[in-house]
Amino acid sequence: MDKDLEDVSKFYNIMVEFFANYSLQIVGALIILIIGIIVSKYVQKFVLKILLNNNIDETLSGFVSNFVRFLVVAMMAILALGKLGISIAPFIAALGALSLTAGLALQGSVSNFAAGIILVITKPFKIGDTITINDVYGEVEDIKLSYTVLVNEDGEQITIPNKYMIGDVLVNSFSFRVVEGSVGVAYNSDIDKAISCIKNVLESEKDVSDDNESIVGIEKFNDSSIDIAYRYWVPTKSFFKTQYEVNLKVLNALNNSKITIPFPQREIKIIGDNNVSK
Repeated sequence: MDKDLEDVSKFYNIMVEFFANYSLQIVGALIILIIGIIVSKYVQKFVLKILLNNNIDETLSGFVSNFVRFLVVAMMAILALGKLGISIAPFIAALGALSLTAGLALQGSVSNFAAGIILVITKPFKIGDTITINDVYGEVEDIKLSYTVLVNEDGEQITIPNKYMIGDVLVNSFSFRVVEGSVGVAYNSDIDKAISCIKNVLESEKDVSDDNESIVGIEKFNDSSIDIAYRYWVPTKSFFKTQYEVNLKVLNALNNSKITIPFPQREIKIIGDNNVSK
């Protein structure tokens, strides 16, 4: 019992001595840290306001302002540690080693993050545009700092890491996509009439864009047919639906106009005496 009281008494004396010697430093460190947290909020709002007033992208503005706030809090925390008499050199060395390790482990994520910042600054596309990259297409639904989200006509959500958006061929067709089709007609057909039929179909289709002119003309001369090609623009969300409807209407229009769509033919001529003795 006496030993326990003695241990408690020693602990009490140590605590009293500690607070007597370091109470002011502890209070000072806490005050510095609290001031840093409060000031960082105002600095964050101030930086965010300046960036937005200068028409900087909202996502990038939020990232920069949050990073500035983190720096303010980190600097005040270093000052607080110095107030306590704690050397910050080991912490800085450990932080450097940790940053190097994290950088090597997360180099893919860092690449996506850096590419996201470039996308936000350069703005090669915006939400609502239709882009095609690496044979994947879709309407841009959201742009994050590490990835971009697309949605295709089937309602599928496609997530593309931003590093693939930089340094690769990217096609931006905005809110439309171009549809290409062709049909072969017989050589003895009225070609002008066939072209007129296809043009009428495209003009009557409600989903075909009026802002981008449709193109209809002879594509090439095949052995058994003349190929008439047509190109037109449709909203991304109705690409396949409109393509299938137009193809059916083109077929019906040509049939109603008595324009023949031939099948492949070969003409064989037999020259000379082909009698074979047995």
